[in-house]
Amino acid sequence: MRVVDIIIKKKQGGILTKEEIHFIIDGYVKGIIPDYQVSALLMAICFNGLNNEEQTNLTMEMLNSGEKIDLSTIDGICVDKHSTGGVGDKTTLVVAPVVAACGLKIAKMSGRGLGHTGGTLDKLESIPGFTISVEPEKFFKQVREIGIAVVGQTANITPADKKLYALRDVTGTVESVGLIASSIMSKKLASGAHSILLDVKVGDGAFMKNINDARILAKAMVSIGEACGRKTVAMLTDMDQPLGEAVGNSLEVIEAIETLKGRGTPDFQKLCHEISAEMLLMTGTANDKEEAMQLVEEKIQNGEALEKFRQMISYQHGNPEVINNYDLFGKANKVIEVRSDKDGYVDKIKTLQVGNVAMLLGAGRATKDEKIDPVVGLEIKVKVGSKVSKNDLLAKIYSNGKNEEEAIRKLKDAFIVSDEFVEEQNIILDIITKA
Repeated sequence: MRVVDIIIKKKQGGILTKEEIHFIIDGYVKGIIPDYQVSALLMAICFNGLNNEEQTNLTMEMLNSGEKIDLSTIDGICVDKHSTGGVGDKTTLVVAPVVAACGLKIAKMSGRGLGHTGGTLDKLESIPGFTISVEPEKFFKQVREIGIAVVGQTANITPADKKLYALRDVTGTVESVGLIASSIMSKKLASGAHSILLDVKVGDGAFMKNINDARILAKAMVSIGEACGRKTVAMLTDMDQPLGEAVGNSLEVIEAIETLKGRGTPDFQKLCHEISAEMLLMTGTANDKEEAMQLVEEKIQNGEALEKFRQMISYQHGNPEVINNYDLFGKANKVIEVRSDKDGYVDKIKTLQVGNVAMLLGAGRATKDEKIDPVVGLEIKVKVGSKVSKNDLLAKIYSNGKNEEEAIRKLKDAFIVSDEFVEEQNIILDIITKA
């Protein structure tokens, strides 16, 4: 078997066999096959795509290239949730405690933010003392005892994906549905959950800009999950405006806590309820949507979901008093208000730009080694469709002085106010339960 023959086959639109995919991935991980040949194959895949069988075989090869998390020692149903990333997306901080309070087990490995998308680990680390580094035995013990743990990746999971992603990033081959789906699903399968809920963001602040492309990606991931024996559901959700109000690490944790107290903003609260309910349905914890939504609401109203979050903070060495005293997070030096120049309706919020403004302030990182300021960020006080008058508050900037003038200018430019009436946007765009 020769690499060049496999490249030519895919370049001509051929279907790669399981053996050919194994040959490529195994050889690349071992350093036998060079970057330039794999780059050529990746480009051929970008042009000609992968069918369902190729996607599944590629996923399995990446999965088998490293360690896998064995959750069999944990009683009950282990579930996982993955978001494709967005602006103000602190959903895991609410959904994980809610479903844990409903009896499911969340043994979740999350990631850090890069660029305009925030990372769950960065948000959690804004809690004083909180550690995302948990030894495997303590991780399993925590999930067994309280049903929830959200940690950083410690095992050598999917090293083939790490190598391939780094190469894709510098060769212009990121944007391939088959490669994206295989990358995401190899990591999710390696994490060991029985059931996987995928939150696929759609819109200006998301990787997938339109619903048709997002639906293709969602179906590809659901197909891989089904082929690998995991119950997998994908929800397509709106990212044409920031989610909730807060964008920035400690600000987003505070908004999540408020939501667990039953005081969330309508769009964020709705999304958290819908995702939690879907996870209860897909695991058979609830019989129908009405029962699932009632159970979610009950666990928030009786305080059990908030208690799960408190327990997780305590187990991971954070200060649980932040739940009652937000001053413990620390505060930015300055709060700057951005107001509307005119009467009208909010027609558009440039979500990608909002995320980049937060990054300018220090709430995100342009490179993986950049340090994050946990207290800076934004509060977006309007939604698409909101009616505003001149001088109404659009947003607040929480600043410690970094790139302040540029941030003010770009945030003001992110709001488009129209004279015409604008419909409010739906947060849930579609639910994909089978490929």
